[in-house]
Amino acid sequence: MASSFRPSFAYTVVYVKDVAKSVDFYHKAFGINVRRLDESHRWGELESGQTTIAFTPVHQHETDDLTGHVKNPRSAHERGPVEVCFAYPDVDAAFKRAVEHGAVAVSEPEMKEWGQKVGYVRDIDGIVVRIGSYVNPPPHH
Repeated sequence: MASSFRPSFAYTVVYVKDVAKSVDFYHKAFGINVRRLDESHRWGELESGQTTIAFTPVHQHETDDLTGHVKNPRSAHERGPVEVCFAYPDVDAAFKRAVEHGAVAVSEPEMKEWGQKVGYVRDIDGIVVRIGSYVNPPPHH
């Protein structure tokens, strides 16, 4: 019996202090195009391929009572349980751009044992963002 149950990964939602500022920051620092910013500034989306990266406020009555409150790290020595990762053909240029637009450098790009060049920054909400090369380059069309 064939199953019609084939989910697709639709969204990653990032809880932030200020949706409009985060959308603008990701556009400038990482070169990601903005899909939309809700008029209320309580929802923003970035064009990121097949899966959408969405931003919503850290605290909102629609979800806090249902799923609990978002807990942010208490210091720079802690990090949240999510890491946002972007792949670029030129990791050094992408890392430099991110830092020039307000990202905080965590570690400079370096080659990893698995063959990927990776650097880390923090965004304006302290979320760790990995800037890496393609492990398997995308096919050219």
